[in-house]
Amino acid sequence: MKWSISTKLFLVLVAISIAAVAAMGLSARISFTRGFIGYLNDQSTAYVESVIPRLAEAYKSEGGWDFLHRNNRGWFRLLDTRGRRDGPPQFSEIDFTATQLRLTLLDADKDIVIGNREFSRDTPRRPIEVDGKTVGWLVLVPFQQATAAADVRFQKRQLTQNWLIGLGTVLLAALAAWWLSRLLVTPLTRIAKATHNLASGDYSVRIPVASKDEIGGLSEDFNRLAQALAHNEQLRRSFMADVSHELRTPLSVLKGELEAIEDGVRTMTPETLASLQSEVATLSKLVSDLYDLSLSDIGALSYRMAEVDIGDVLHATLGVFQQRLAERGLKVETQIDSQIAVNGDEGRLQQLFTNLLENCARYTQADGTVRVGCRNTNDDVLIEIEDSGPGVPADILPRIFERFVRAEASRNRSHGGAGLGLAICANIVQAHGGTITASAAPLGGLLVSIRLPRLRTLKV
Repeated sequence: MKWSISTKLFLVLVAISIAAVAAMGLSARISFTRGFIGYLNDQSTAYVESVIPRLAEAYKSEGGWDFLHRNNRGWFRLLDTRGRRDGPPQFSEIDFTATQLRLTLLDADKDIVIGNREFSRDTPRRPIEVDGKTVGWLVLVPFQQATAAADVRFQKRQLTQNWLIGLGTVLLAALAAWWLSRLLVTPLTRIAKATHNLASGDYSVRIPVASKDEIGGLSEDFNRLAQALAHNEQLRRSFMADVSHELRTPLSVLKGELEAIEDGVRTMTPETLASLQSEVATLSKLVSDLYDLSLSDIGALSYRMAEVDIGDVLHATLGVFQQRLAERGLKVETQIDSQIAVNGDEGRLQQLFTNLLENCARYTQADGTVRVGCRNTNDDVLIEIEDSGPGVPADILPRIFERFVRAEASRNRSHGGAGLGLAICANIVQAHGGTITASAAPLGGLLVSIRLPRLRTLKV
């Protein structure tokens, strides 16, 4: 039989309540048996102390105990602490303990004169003295079990009240358990159902947050998880679509060129080979970028950290792009401080700057400007690379370092590129313990700012 969490919680709470009530009842009964009966014995002892002087006085006035032999009426009259001489005996407020029925009078030789004969040798006894001489003994049988009618009624009333209180407590506990199980289990059931839907591929499911406790926090975390999964699913689909497109375009060109050569439409000339080599290079660059990106995502991209002069790396990278930038009429402005040291991988840093300058060379309009700066700021090294445009829409800037994200309106596919370069840049900067951001450049294009931890000294 499969029980729900609410049923289990309800049964557990009710069982705990019943166990608690039973323990309280047992404790009350033990307390009554030991405490109350002890109280009765104490009261009886006090009563015995008050009776002994009366017995001594009666012995002295009667000259012995003979007057009490088989004289139950006279015996009980002596035990009447109210001192009535006529009429039936009127016992005090402790008559409900049946103390009088548990008393025994012994003479000086400890022979029974009158009273209860059911006592043992070790039963406590008190001497009765007259003129300094022990003339008898008064024995009180201990009160081991309440047998008087009043006490039996008292016990029954206590037992009934205890049962009623216990029953009421269990009912209240059951009501509280039912309410608590619904309070706790209902949102958990809602979360379980939403989790099932999420596992089935429904990333649009959300849980309303109705409280600020742990369950409310769990609901908020679930919603963030669902949102992240939906975003990742969208990225996955976009990734597959973009990779398919980027691979299909050069392959289609290659196929068309090769078919044209095979059919004799085009001859094998240096220009034809250059075109084929260009498409192969595009495919190779895309595959290489995908491979580097996959390695950086899992932290497997190798880095050989050493002390590097970041200015030297920037100058070397700019030297590689000098001719290409000049061919497009792009003016290069540099403000690179010397002797700026960072702990990094020189090859990966050069790959970082190559990707950024590649974007400038590919997207910046002809006769524009590319500005490269590098300087120390407190504990960081700030590298800024900006161009004169076209700019990037504001809604694209926060996502520009995601893979395959491009500003299609201005920096579109006609310029080439798969949109993986900036994603690789972000991973390289992160591996060096730095940060990378994108914003609108004062020149009108894109400004990429990189902050890397710097070293205080540079080896020479």
